[in-house]
Amino acid sequence: MSEFHTQRPAWSPAPDDDRTEHATIEVPRDYTDPGGERITLALSRRRATDPARRRGVLLAVNGGPGGDWGHGLGLPGKFAGTPLEEVYDLIGFDPRGTAGSTRLYAEVSVPAQPFDSRPPDTVFAGLAEDMRLREEACARGGGDLRPHISTPNTARDMDVIRAVLGEERISFVGYAYGAYVGAVYGSLFPAGLDRLVLDSCVGPQWTWREQFLQQGDAVQRNVDLWARWTGERHAGFAVGASAEQVLTTVEEAVAALESLPQDAVRLRTLFDGAVGNRAADRGQWATLAVLVAGVHRAAREGDPDACRELLAEQGTWRPADSEGDLRVGVLEAITLEHAWPSDLEVYYQDMREFRKRFPYGYGVLRASPWVGAFRTFEAAEEPVRITRDGYAAGLIVQADGDPMDHYEGGVAMAELVGHHLLTVQDSGEHEVYVLGGNPHVDAVVHRYLVDGTLPPARSCVPGRTPRPDVPADAA
Repeated sequence: MSEFHTQRPAWSPAPDDDRTEHATIEVPRDYTDPGGERITLALSRRRATDPARRRGVLLAVNGGPGGDWGHGLGLPGKFAGTPLEEVYDLIGFDPRGTAGSTRLYAEVSVPAQPFDSRPPDTVFAGLAEDMRLREEACARGGGDLRPHISTPNTARDMDVIRAVLGEERISFVGYAYGAYVGAVYGSLFPAGLDRLVLDSCVGPQWTWREQFLQQGDAVQRNVDLWARWTGERHAGFAVGASAEQVLTTVEEAVAALESLPQDAVRLRTLFDGAVGNRAADRGQWATLAVLVAGVHRAAREGDPDACRELLAEQGTWRPADSEGDLRVGVLEAITLEHAWPSDLEVYYQDMREFRKRFPYGYGVLRASPWVGAFRTFEAAEEPVRITRDGYAAGLIVQADGDPMDHYEGGVAMAELVGHHLLTVQDSGEHEVYVLGGNPHVDAVVHRYLVDGTLPPARSCVPGRTPRPDVPADAA
């Protein structure tokens, strides 16, 4: 591996930012065969602005699973203007398979089944077939590279980056999937890790399927809190006088939407998405209550145009998944690190359960068949067992209402490896530190990364956006 560690990258100015430099390095495609094929990693760097106080390099990863749709090379720029840029060389990179690094492609496979938040049993087999074809398209596009796109290999890439930069240790900020990368890096290379921040953690002992399933409950928790808050303000919103009545109004709207003429994506599906997704943002609770009242009224009056206008901003799925001939296929490859059930009835039963319990925010999709049910390759190694043996305790940032990475995942990570846990209270924030603009979180994490001062082992800060200032009804 010494030939990889001793590379000297040729840095050149970024085309649109004279403070940032770009370079590429080579890493093994397969770390068990370092003499075999190589792939490239794209790096970025912003040098510390106060060389006298420089304390090393800081890497960061977000996006994924796998890092696709993350900031990659652009992450150092996100930290510009913070105290970090004074004391760290800020290092970004596109994880293997993504963006400017050697890409893992998948052929685009357009689903035959329409996007539906409450699919009936009659389409379950069609949804599974869409996933089978998706996996085959991933296999055709990914070829021999696909088995080597994995979290352990991304961690190994990070250690090559550390060595190439001439550093004994790195500090690291990982968001969501990146938090898992950071935990894996610390498990494999504890001597190479300095300060560590894990923001919006996945559960350290959950499979990727379990992580997906946990999202249904995480979304519903926010919906239940919003329904209770709205019910306490019935005089203002007229949606219901209790949480139960508010959700009854939501379901009445769902039923009324089903009786209207439908577009390619059902109005009910957009409405389910709006209820689940917007409930996470406390600042949108009043506007969500108004939306529910409006959709309820328009749907019961038989006015589909008014419903479409009310729901016009609600999205469904990433558009690049159904456009063009090729797309990045890292998400599917990474999620195949863990075992998935091959018995489709397991998924179907979970879908029936989620359709009842977690209809909002597209909860049923978390239970649907995934490419793992039809996997075309076996992972080259078992998932890394997360440990902390040889580096100091770090800091976990977790919002208690994170709809993507369940709060319990952050708690489990803190308990497993002894990291300090900073809870963002009454908040549906995701990827919070710097990226989320929460000054309460930023102050605590800046103090740790710059000065080494950890908060108490279990501490709390408020969310970025408080609940709307709408008084509750008089008792």
